Amino acid sequence: MTLDEKLAQIVGFWEKSEGEAVAPLQGEFEAPRGLDDAIQDGLGHLTRVYGTRPVDAAERAAWLWAKQRWFVNETRLGIPALVHEECLTGLSAWGAATFPTPLAWGASFDADLVTRMGELIGGSMRELGIHQGLAPVLDVIRDPRWGRVDECISEDPYLVGTLGTSYVRGLQSTGVHATLKHFVGYSASQSGRNFAPVHIGRRELADVLLVPFEMGVVDGGVRSVMHSYAGIDGVPVAADPDLLTGLLRERWGFDGTVVADYFGVAFLQLLHHVAADLGEAAGQALAAGVDIELPTGDAYLEPLAAAVRAGTVEESLVDRAVLRALAQKEALGLLDATFEDEPPTDVDLDSPEHREVAALLAERSLVLLTNDGTLPLARDARVAVIGPNADRAAALFGCYSFLNHVLAHHPDAVVGIETPTVLEALRREHGGDVSSTPGCAVNDDDRSGFAAAVAAASAADVAVLVVGDHAALFGRGTVGEGCDRDDLELPGVQRQLVEAVLATGTPVVLVMLTGRPYAVDWALERCAAAVQAFFPGEEGGNAVAGVLTGRVNPSGRLPVSLPRSAGAQPYTYLHPTLGGDGDVTNLSTVPTLPFGHGLSYTSFTRTDLRVAPGATTSAGLTVTVTVTNTGDRAGADVVQLYGKDVVASVTRPVAQLLGYRRVELEPGQSVEVELAVPAARLAFTDRTGRRVVEPGALEVWVGPSCAQRETEAVVDLAGETYPVTIDDPRWTGVTVR
Repeated sequence: MTLDEKLAQIVGFWEKSEGEAVAPLQGEFEAPRGLDDAIQDGLGHLTRVYGTRPVDAAERAAWLWAKQRWFVNETRLGIPALVHEECLTGLSAWGAATFPTPLAWGASFDADLVTRMGELIGGSMRELGIHQGLAPVLDVIRDPRWGRVDECISEDPYLVGTLGTSYVRGLQSTGVHATLKHFVGYSASQSGRNFAPVHIGRRELADVLLVPFEMGVVDGGVRSVMHSYAGIDGVPVAADPDLLTGLLRERWGFDGTVVADYFGVAFLQLLHHVAADLGEAAGQALAAGVDIELPTGDAYLEPLAAAVRAGTVEESLVDRAVLRALAQKEALGLLDATFEDEPPTDVDLDSPEHREVAALLAERSLVLLTNDGTLPLARDARVAVIGPNADRAAALFGCYSFLNHVLAHHPDAVVGIETPTVLEALRREHGGDVSSTPGCAVNDDDRSGFAAAVAAASAADVAVLVVGDHAALFGRGTVGEGCDRDDLELPGVQRQLVEAVLATGTPVVLVMLTGRPYAVDWALERCAAAVQAFFPGEEGGNAVAGVLTGRVNPSGRLPVSLPRSAGAQPYTYLHPTLGGDGDVTNLSTVPTLPFGHGLSYTSFTRTDLRVAPGATTSAGLTVTVTVTNTGDRAGADVVQLYGKDVVASVTRPVAQLLGYRRVELEPGQSVEVELAVPAARLAFTDRTGRRVVEPGALEVWVGPSCAQRETEAVVDLAGETYPVTIDDPRWTGVTVR
C-alpha cells in the first residue's frame, strides 16, 4: 500500500450540507473536496450515510450498494468502506424506530430487555449495510447540570456497565460492531460544562468511571471504543497512551479499533493546544492509540502525510492503525465483499416487534415518584391536561434521536414514525372528559397562557401537568449535547405554571418528560402524584397514559438521585461519609429522592436476608432475600442489594449497589432471590494503586432504595487482602426461585 492508500483507510468522509450543525464546531471543518474526489485511494469509513438528513432508506441503500461496488471495482485495492451511524436510541435514520433514551434504560433495571432492543437495532443496521454503531454511552453521571445526562444510563457504574454491556451484546449478535463512548472521564467535567477539564483522582477514575468500560470490553467483547473529548489532569485522552494503549489494550486485552470522537484529533491543536499543527496532533493521537479519525480526515490525510514524509511521525504508527482498521473490515466480511447482491427494497425500520420492545421499555422505565392515591385516575374524572410537553412529540425524544438531532434542521420534513403524544394517548385511554391547554412553552418567559391553564384546572377534577425538557444541541435546547445548566429549576416559567395551577386547589399530577433530574422538592411536597419519564421514545406517550389510567403498573426506579439543589452538585449516592450531611456544615446534600426509589400500585416486602457461610475476600459472598407482593394486583419489584465497607484503608461509599434483579410477582406471591456477589464487586483501589478486597466487616441490605435498609445483615469477609485481576468475574449472579 502507498502512504496515501494507508491514510485513506484510517479516515472517514462525511457529506454535509450548510446549516446541519450536529457535531461540535462542525463549521470549522468543512470538507475541502467532494466525495468522488476524496475516495480515489479508497476510504476507511463512510460517515452517517442514512443519519445526516432525511432520506428514503431504500433509495439510500441503492446509492450505498453502488458506491461500495465502485470501491470494489474502481480503486486499486478494491476495499469497500465501513459504514457507521449513530444508534443511541435506535438507528438514527428517517423512519426508524426510536426507543427510550439510555437514562430510561437505567430506570428500567432490565438488562434482558436492553439486549433485545440492541438486537432489533442491529438487525435494522445490518439490513441497510451499516457495519458500526456509535453507541452505547458508558459515561457515569456525576453532575445533572451536564447537558449529555440524557445520553447516559445512571450514576451507578455497575448499572451502567451491566446495561451498557447488554446493549453491546445485543447489537453485536447481529454482526454490527458497537462503540463504547466516551472513553473516559467526559461526564466528570468541571461544573458540568461540556468539554470542560476533568479534575479527578486515579482512585475515582478506576473505581467509578472505568468500571463500565472494563465490563464492555472484557465481558461484552466490544469491537470499537471512542475516545473522550476530555482532558484529565491536563492530558487530553486523545493523546494519552497510558489510557488508550496501556490500560485499554495491554491490561484489558482490547484488540479492536479506537475511533476519534468527531474532530477530536484536530481539537488537540484547536482546543487543547497541546499540538502546534494538525500534523503534530495526528502524530500524538496515533501514538496514543487513536486508529481512525472521524468524521473526516482533517488531520490524518494531508497533515499526517506531510509529517510522515518529513520524518516527524513514524510511518510504523500509521501501519499499526491501518492493520487494525483492515482487521476490523476482515471481521465484518468487507475484504471479500463484492456487493453484487441487490440492496434491500422493502425496508421496515419500525416493525411491530420494534414497537413492542419500545413500549415495554418505556413502560418499565416510568418512575412513580409520589402518589397520595390520586393515581390511577378515576374513570369518570374530568381531567385537564396542561403543560408545554403534553402535546409535543419532540418531548418524547432525546438529543440523539433522529427527530431532535437531524429533523430539527429540516422543519418541512414529516417525522416518519407514529409518535402519539401524552395528550393524544390519554384521550384514547381515559373514559372521562379530557381538556387541554399548554400554559406556556418549554423555555421562554411568556406567561400569557397561565390564565387558560388556571381556568382549565379549576373546571377539572384533576390537572395533569406535563412539563420538562426540549432536547437539542449546542444551546438550542434545555438538555442535550452542549446544553448545560447552571441551575436545576424546570426550564423557562414552568415552575410558575405549576404553582399557578396548584393554587387552584385542584389535585395536580405532575408528569416530567426530561433528560435530566430536576430540583422539584417544592412540587413533590404539594402535588397529588408525580411521574418521572426520561425521554421514553416513540411509545412513551402511550406508556405515560397507561400509568395515569392504571393499565400499566409502574415499576421504574430512579437511576440517578433526584437533586435538592444545583448548589449540592456534583453529587452521587456513592459518596463517603463526609460527602453527605453532618454537623460540620450548614448545607444539606441529601437528595429529594434517593437512587433506586420508585413506587408501584401494589406493595412489596423484602425480608429474611441471609448471607451464606464462607464469605471471603477472594470468593465474595452469596445473599438470599425473600420478596413478596403484599398488594392486590400484579407488579414488578426491583430487588436492590447494597453494601457498605465498615472500615477500609481508604474512604468508601456509604452505600454501593452490589446486585439487582427486576422480578414480576402476582398478588400474594413470594420468591427467593439469591445474589452471588463476586470479589470484583467489592473491590476498590487501595493506597498503592491496586484494586483489592480487604478483609473485615461488610454491611449488606436490601430495600426500596439505597437509603432504606428494609432487611440487613453484617458479614465478616475472611481471608487476606485479595488483589483483583482482569480474570475475576465482575457480574453478580442472580437466581430467582
